[in-house]
Amino acid sequence: MAESNDKKRAKTLQWGYLFVIVAAILFVIFGVRIVYLQNNSNVDDIQRTIQANYRADTIKAARGNLYAADGSILATTVIKYNVFVDFKIIKDSVFDKKVGILSDSLHKMFGKTKQEFRSSLKQQKRRQNQYYTLALNLDFEQVNRLKRFPIFGKYNAKTKTYKKERCLIIEPKYKRILATNQIGAGTIGIDDERGKSGFEGAFSQYLSGKDGRRWVQRVNSKQWKPIDFWEIREPIDGQDVYTTLDLRIQDIAHSALEKQLYAFSAHHGSVLVMETATGKIRAMVNLRKNEQGRYVDAYNYALRDATEPGSTFKVVSLLAAMDDGFIDKNTTVNTGGGIWEYNGQRITDSHMGGTYDISQILALSSNVGSAKLIVKSYSSNPQIFINHLRRWKMFDKLDIELPGAAKPMIVTPESKRWNKATLASMSYGYASAFSLLQLATFYNGIANDGKMVKPLFIDKIMKDGKVTHTATPQVMVEKMASPKAIQMMTEALTKAVEKGTAKSIFTPNLKMAGKTGTTRFEYWKGGGKYQASFAGFYPADDPKYTCIVMINQPQENYYGGVVAAPVFKEIAGKTFLKTPLNIGEEMLDDKKVNLNKLITPNPKISIVGRKMPSLKGFAGKNVIPQLENQGYRVSYKGVGRILEQFPEAGTVMKKDQKIYLRMQN
Repeated sequence: MAESNDKKRAKTLQWGYLFVIVAAILFVIFGVRIVYLQNNSNVDDIQRTIQANYRADTIKAARGNLYAADGSILATTVIKYNVFVDFKIIKDSVFDKKVGILSDSLHKMFGKTKQEFRSSLKQQKRRQNQYYTLALNLDFEQVNRLKRFPIFGKYNAKTKTYKKERCLIIEPKYKRILATNQIGAGTIGIDDERGKSGFEGAFSQYLSGKDGRRWVQRVNSKQWKPIDFWEIREPIDGQDVYTTLDLRIQDIAHSALEKQLYAFSAHHGSVLVMETATGKIRAMVNLRKNEQGRYVDAYNYALRDATEPGSTFKVVSLLAAMDDGFIDKNTTVNTGGGIWEYNGQRITDSHMGGTYDISQILALSSNVGSAKLIVKSYSSNPQIFINHLRRWKMFDKLDIELPGAAKPMIVTPESKRWNKATLASMSYGYASAFSLLQLATFYNGIANDGKMVKPLFIDKIMKDGKVTHTATPQVMVEKMASPKAIQMMTEALTKAVEKGTAKSIFTPNLKMAGKTGTTRFEYWKGGGKYQASFAGFYPADDPKYTCIVMINQPQENYYGGVVAAPVFKEIAGKTFLKTPLNIGEEMLDDKKVNLNKLITPNPKISIVGRKMPSLKGFAGKNVIPQLENQGYRVSYKGVGRILEQFPEAGTVMKKDQKIYLRMQN
């Protein structure tokens, strides 16, 4: 036995020596060849040959998904595959033996006749085509099916899986799609050669990932074939971004605004809903009438446009006077007949005049009353008033994640446009311009007991199921005004809904506070155009949300209380359906929002023993975060309930395996 082992060792050593000798000979030959080439100045030629036939190419990284705060997908990347065949790699014996079965399989999959496929495949084999286009724009399931076809795939009996043969070249193509109807292209935005806008542009650094590199080989003058085994760098997929948008509130706001735009045949409109304590934007809707008469999300008016605010600005000007002690609950002002001539400017009210206290001035939206109070308080030193606006960040462009925020415009005493009547005009919303987001931020500060917080659009960022960043509220102004002034303003805004210009939306079931606005613009052209608005918060006694509504160029009527305020009421009522508050039936008249669609089972998903569970029938927004939290990578297509899954239920999962889900739409 020992003798037998010795013979085996001796034989092994012989083969080892032989291998070393052969390797040494080859090394010497290679070295001599290099020297020869160098001596004969052929190195440059070789380099040029390599450069002409091989190059490094980009492997695109998969872009991360964009989510609403509740886990609903807003934008996702759909992967499509182009499939090519390298006939040069396929052995003649294998091809001749299996081309018939392959042709039959392709016929069943793509519909073309078996004979057509067989003839085409044989022709490409004779030509030794290294980059034959077999199929374009296939989905994952189709590609996985192709991998099992004869010649294209090799079956591993041990693992019971199919491995793609080198002759099959699969190139992924990425297409970005919107996964929901509640949020349109204008809000989602873009991030490509056209530029950056919206959420896509704002969060590009997180979503885009890092492209990889690989070598490709020239096939002909126009085609390059990937060399999979010479990969330089793997791509790193982008991170998933969870926005602050609440899809339920977004849907409610979208429906309410759209209905009112149609009712008044308006040019465009916007809605913002901000969470009071955190500044998180829970809804942002921008709709504009297109050539077909439909309202579409094509431009972010709420963020990008700075316009004269009109009467909603009275809250800003009067809060300054309240804080400085110029006016209190007992302050009254005589508006005369609702007309006041001041320094050559005619200021009018839409109602008969009288003597009003501060709450009545806001409730009735008196231009004359506001102008008289602010002029009396600040005409001797208007800079004191202006300083309030600076302290409240009204001069500053909002420092937010989204690109394109409008810069405010305020006429100051240093400006050439300033005259003796400017302060009066400013008091009721002219001689200044702000975005809706800026005004919403101010109103939210009042709702938040005088603490102004920064608007937030990002909730968290995740990578491979782990949270890499969580947004936290950021305070812009710690104390906007005295507690007395904040309380006084809140009470006045509540009365404006109960008894003032917004009394049409009053309901005993939900206490709301707010201010109407009616702005005339392009008045220098004669006649002018109008913009209706409403800004406020709810519930007034314990604010949870701030909301601002704007409707541009409504027909028939243009008053904020008639046009914009009903949108606010509908949003406020439906937002609080989940609260103990008893919302009246009159608030539920819109049948477009089917809340039953939003209520789906929320099962606990766990992968026990690495076996894939059945996910079909469950809502993707409930299942996907759970899978990601367990460390699995998940790719999605569509929204709603899960229709198909890969791997199938019961499949033993690999540690780094990716899960693919197809949902309803």
